[in-house]
Amino acid sequence: MIEKIINYRRDFHKFPESGWTEFRTTAIVAGFLMDWHYTVLLGKDAVDTSFVMGRPSDAEIQKNIQRAINQGADETILEKMAGYTGVVAIMDTGKPGPTTAFRFDIDANEVDESTSDTHRPTYEGFRSLNPDVMHACGHDGHTAIGLGTAEFISKNKDQLIGKIILIFQPAEEGVRGARAIAEKGHLNHVDYFVAGHLGFHLESGYFSPKASGFLATTKLDVTYTGTSAHAGAQPEAGKNALLAAATAAINLHAISPNSQGSTRLNVGQLVAGTGRNVIPEFAVLKLETRGASTDLNEYMLDKTYKILNGAAVMYDVEMEIKKVGEAGTVECDAELVSIVADVARGISDFDNIVEDHILGGSEDASVLMAKVQEHGGKATYVFLGSKIAAGHHNSKFDFDEKVLERGYKFFTHTVKKLNGV
Repeated sequence: MIEKIINYRRDFHKFPESGWTEFRTTAIVAGFLMDWHYTVLLGKDAVDTSFVMGRPSDAEIQKNIQRAINQGADETILEKMAGYTGVVAIMDTGKPGPTTAFRFDIDANEVDESTSDTHRPTYEGFRSLNPDVMHACGHDGHTAIGLGTAEFISKNKDQLIGKIILIFQPAEEGVRGARAIAEKGHLNHVDYFVAGHLGFHLESGYFSPKASGFLATTKLDVTYTGTSAHAGAQPEAGKNALLAAATAAINLHAISPNSQGSTRLNVGQLVAGTGRNVIPEFAVLKLETRGASTDLNEYMLDKTYKILNGAAVMYDVEMEIKKVGEAGTVECDAELVSIVADVARGISDFDNIVEDHILGGSEDASVLMAKVQEHGGKATYVFLGSKIAAGHHNSKFDFDEKVLERGYKFFTHTVKKLNGV
């Protein structure tokens, strides 16, 4: 089984797909789950499309579907997806018991993977074949662990009770995918929910049953539209979208900190203009706000909207704002934290249990956790320690594949603990 999981991981690593374009990954995962007799929900049965955020254009979607076909995706499964990625799989044992859900994220990063001959995926032959996309965060490992766990559940169904839901979630990067799954209602009757991440500043052999420090966040794409004109012959006829965007960017980074807690803002991209002698007609900003609480993120967001609007007024340009991602803060439930900690203590592969580990970022598993808690269930987010070759989202990212075995053992032991006879 461990060899299988490593092979799954390396296959997904070789064919990475970014958020909402994970067509090959979804088709591969769904195919296995169908073979293992799960009830498999795809496309609009898996996600509420009215809550989908940050999805590429239809042209990009079609382009990525064709790439998935070229790279071996089952076209019959692709048709069932109807242009939307992600899988929700249900195993109903037919016996009374709790409903437990596990989340595994499946998307990759928009990063061009290193070609260095010291980079293991390069010299061992599983480097990304897709330009400007790589698994630079470990989601290939998460997906592989999820498949191993799924096969275990299928083979041991007779020794289990209740229902088990496996969520292979698209578009975690940019916190774009969870809301569409949460609002579909899959989690409304879940008793226990577990998600997690490998790496994140924990060494190999370490485990944490609880994440804290989730930052609420909002991701925005902002487009300024002005009027182009000849910069020398008729500059007064132009309306400069670039200057509006640049003014906004500088002033956004001047938003005052808040005494109530940590806040963050980052303008990560500004694209504008067509030529040195043309007044720029279009400019696009991509930015994010964060806060240690929902209120703090709202504080940042309120200031952000005022600055964006003010820059548009200053340069007499039109502006469009699109929300392309969103996640909140959440607290892990002590009862479930205690249960999964006991599970980890019973696995000899874990040398150290860290009772509480700071995430220090944003994760849209928080959206799924909050939905479970809203309906009376318990949720937690765990960390599987792993030595990494470079930081998360770095072009030389890689992890110690021993974490795949530890992850498989953790999730399957948790299944037995929560849904065992």
